[in-house]
Amino acid sequence: MLKQPSSEYRGFRTAGIRLRDEMLPQLARLSAGRTQPMLPALHAFDKAHAVMLAEEGLIPRQAGAAILRALRQMEKDGVVEVRTRVGGGLHSGEQYLIRTLGEEIGGRLHLARSSGDLSSVGINVLQREKLLALLRAVNRLRRVLVDLASAHTDTILPGYSFGQHAQPMTLAHLWLSWAATLARDFERLHGAYRRVNVSPAGAAIMVGSDFPVNRARTAELLGFDALHENCADAILELTADDSLEVPMAVATLYHSMAKWADDLILWSTSEFGFVDIPDRFCNTSSIMMQKKNVIGPAEVKGASAEALGCVVTSYHALKGATGLPVTERYYALEMLWRVADNGVRDLGWFCDLLPALHVRAAHMREQAWRHWATATDLAGALVRERDLPWRTAHQIVGLLVRLAEERGLGPAEVSPGLLDEAAVAYHGVPAGLDAAQIRAALDPARFIAARTVRGGPAPSESLRQAHLFEQALADDERTVAAVEARLAEAASNLEAAVDTIIGASDGT
Repeated sequence: MLKQPSSEYRGFRTAGIRLRDEMLPQLARLSAGRTQPMLPALHAFDKAHAVMLAEEGLIPRQAGAAILRALRQMEKDGVVEVRTRVGGGLHSGEQYLIRTLGEEIGGRLHLARSSGDLSSVGINVLQREKLLALLRAVNRLRRVLVDLASAHTDTILPGYSFGQHAQPMTLAHLWLSWAATLARDFERLHGAYRRVNVSPAGAAIMVGSDFPVNRARTAELLGFDALHENCADAILELTADDSLEVPMAVATLYHSMAKWADDLILWSTSEFGFVDIPDRFCNTSSIMMQKKNVIGPAEVKGASAEALGCVVTSYHALKGATGLPVTERYYALEMLWRVADNGVRDLGWFCDLLPALHVRAAHMREQAWRHWATATDLAGALVRERDLPWRTAHQIVGLLVRLAEERGLGPAEVSPGLLDEAAVAYHGVPAGLDAAQIRAALDPARFIAARTVRGGPAPSESLRQAHLFEQALADDERTVAAVEARLAEAASNLEAAVDTIIGASDGT
């Protein structure tokens, strides 16, 4: 007799049924390792599927109750530990149940299911968990940035373009731009969450089943917000665009974090000296004892490279003709789990690092105008005070800067005579501004205060933006809280359904 003894059941792939030989042990270990992160999700699916089968009368209620009791016992012994021990990967629940209850009972669990919807449910649940953790972490950093911005509306620093001093801004203005970027990251990640949190359960391998399963009930018990209306669309072997969208959203987030890490590393150099990074984010050299190497932000840059690698790996692993093997796609997913976890870690590092920065505000302020960053407002003064066309004023101040640099002079040493010289050289007419007007035009604090335009860096405008961003953040925090509540309610409903079936079997 080829039927395996229940106590020794090793799964449906054993030699002597469809296949003559046992699978190579190293291949079996690969398969089991890939499913390891999904085991808790697979366990929930086993319970929800058993509940649905019993409720719909597709398996005897007594059998359903016995299956659910056994799965509850597995929880007491440790879901991951037990499933790892009994083996079977995606089918570890069935393997455990057959060993525990015999094939007559345990063998009923897999009715109207396939490895296809098992793996797709496991992947979708794991993706939504990773996305939810990232959504929380993104919101936490947004709150840190909004709070810091409100405290740094007068902290002036240079702005840069093409690696050169551009125009002054404030730390509040810069950090609010980071918060705005994170708000878009939230939208991307939440959009991916909504598309991931759709149930493939009951789709089997692509066409569902001729047993009248209640797909909506299983989706409800697993906390999915909807179900795939097309069974082929539900299965990883056929469509996997959500598993491509998620790494792209995470990589986009990492693109920004890597830029910010570069900023912090650059600002901490001796040449810039804008900030001092706390020692707990740094290392030193084994030979150059004077060095303080910034490690935390450098780790973010390295992790961002892996995030991009995950996109490339996912793209190539997930493409191909419909229905071809999907094993290679697990390589992309294994990388995605790690990249998502790194994202939560690195967002947390920013939350810890930014409030702890020692900001050298006086030095930043001095640098914010030393290299002619406020020259545009000197041209603006010529427009206002002398009614010159902007291009004329622009050219005069450009001449002034060249003359000053040729003579070793800085913005603090600009005199009315030097400005007049530049104006006469350009169009034959003196500029006519006095020393007080020139000083006011070049002053970085006045420069910032004058930028009250919507979106500008003036303190009052930064505070308005901070308030606006805080309101949007509060909405997004409520969105995350609602998602968490929805998942908690589904988990509670699943346990209540299990209790009902077991209780009816016990006569309670």
